[in-house]
This record gives sequence, structure tokens and C-alpha cells, in this order.
Amino acid sequence: MTANAHGLTEARLIGRRRLAGLLAAWPLASLAQDEPPTAAASAGRAFEGMDAHIERDLPSVQSAVVLWRGQRVYAYHRDGNPDTLHDVQSVDKSVASTLVGIAMAEKRFASLDQPIESLMPDWAGLNPDTRTRAITLRHLLSMSTGFDTRAPWRSSNPVSAWNRPLAQAPGSAFAYDNALAPVVGALLEKHTGGPVARYTQEVLTEPLGMGAPALDRATLRMRTRDMATLGQLWLQGGRWAGVQHIDPDYLDEATAPQNGGGRPGGLPYGLGWWIPPAGPQRRTFFALGFGGQYIWVHPPMDLVIAATSTVSGESAAGGAALNLIRGRLRDAVGRLAAAR
Repeated sequence: MTANAHGLTEARLIGRRRLAGLLAAWPLASLAQDEPPTAAASAGRAFEGMDAHIERDLPSVQSAVVLWRGQRVYAYHRDGNPDTLHDVQSVDKSVASTLVGIAMAEKRFASLDQPIESLMPDWAGLNPDTRTRAITLRHLLSMSTGFDTRAPWRSSNPVSAWNRPLAQAPGSAFAYDNALAPVVGALLEKHTGGPVARYTQEVLTEPLGMGAPALDRATLRMRTRDMATLGQLWLQGGRWAGVQHIDPDYLDEATAPQNGGGRPGGLPYGLGWWIPPAGPQRRTFFALGFGGQYIWVHPPMDLVIAATSTVSGESAAGGAALNLIRGRLRDAVGRLAAAR
């Protein structure tokens, strides 16, 4: 299946009403190390029976890692192996957003409102539609480029993605688009001077103590605890071990609604992150991959939850991972907080 077809399948299987309805029921109110023994005992009581519940009742959920107040308080791995690399699907968009935010901090990009053709001069005039000249880095990351997402393109080919026809003016509307990932990759390679994998290692995985992800045929695979670490970096405002890795202004923009969003998340969209409606507290935001792959960042509780699921239409439709995140896992952290 092409990436474009996969995106259409994803949009069809996870509809706006279902996900938004599930989210509406949840009121918004340093690398996490394992808890010390006394705290671990409290966490054990708070999460008692969780493994059995997932094993018995949620067969599609493959793993979950919970970080609370910078501590790893719960981890579940159906295969018993915390080093398993999981297919995270469109969580890769949030990873790409992270890399752009780091590149912004390094002044490799001057502004989110730079036109893409000014950043990629070799692409100027490749697309006959002159409206492409107005497409900016912000449009790209917020999925509002205007490209016709039904048009064919060659997987992992950024020029093919850039040469698609436009269906509407840049910035006018959100349209979920898997073809933008190779464009972001090309931008990063152009402005960091080397392969994205090497840049990722230098600025993200090594500084944060993460395991190396795997990229196979445009499929990103990560350990669940590394997904949680990525969420923790964002929860901490882009800072890690005293170093500001993500540009703070970029982080604010990325975790604020850039447009009204749409399918498959059914919620407003930032820059690579979905943004549930929020009150006066810091916004919750999350990465979402087809089938139930999540990085859920919930600042009101100082909470990050990463979860992976079987990659299937059935898993996507069931919503088991989301229900687990916003239900029993969140409640367990609430019990843990009440016991402290």
C-alpha cells in the first residue's frame, strides 16, 4: 500500500466523532528513571492488576509506559521485552516536528513563515502551480499546504510529493497528508548537512539517552520508553539536563492549535501534534499513529503516557489504547498522587 493510500485508510478508520467523543469525556485538569524502592511500592499498589487487565481485556495493546513527575511509574510489554521496536506509524510526524524544533534552536531555519522554495531553491518552479511559492514551513508542519491529498506520489520521494497539484490555497484548510514527511526530511537534510538519521542521533537520541530508532521503507520503529522520553522532553518545555534543545517559541507554536484540524484525530492540529480543547491550564497534546500508537502529554498532571498497539483497522476502530490512557492509567496516577 502506498503512503497516500495508507493515509486515506487511516482517515476512514478513525473518524472525527469517535475520537473527539472519547476525548471529551476526559476533563483537562529529566529522563524518567525508575522509582526508588519506597516510591516503587506506592506505584505498585496504584497500578495493581493493570498488567492482568491489559493482558485479558485489551489484546490489541502491545505496550505502555507511564512517566509521572519525571519518574517511570509503570511499564507494560506484552512480549516481555522493553527493547522491542514498535511500528509507530504517524507518530513519526511528531518526531519530525521535534527535529525541526531543534533545528530552529540551532538557527538552521529563521522562521516558520519562510517559503519552502526559499529553503529549497532547487525546487523553485518544479511545480507549475505558482501557489506553491506561498507554501511555508508552518503550512507544511500544520498540514495546510493545499496539496491535493488524493493525488498519487512516490513513497519517500520529496520531489514527487512537492509536484502534486494543489486543491486549495496554502493555509486555507487542514488536510491530513502523509506525503509531507519526505518533504520535511529533505528540508532537514538540506539545512543540517547530512542524513536525517545522523542528525537524529546527534541532537536527539544520544543527548536524551534514547535507543536508535529504525527506519525501514518509510516505517519508523521505536521503543516505547523512547516514545515516552520524547514526550517528556516536550513536557519539560524542550529542556533536558539543563540544555534547551527545542526552540521555546517553536514549542509554544507546535502545541497550540494552528487550525481546526480534522480526520483522523478529529481535533485541532498544531505542528505535528493534536491538541484537545483546553481550559486555562497548560494544554494537553498528543502524537497519534494509525492503530493506536500514542504519545500523550498531559501537563496538568505532569504526566506522559506512551502506548503501542497492533497495527490494524480493527485496533484503530476499537480505541483500546486511548481508553486505557484516559481511563485506568490516568486514574492510577491519580491514586498515586493522592497517596503522596
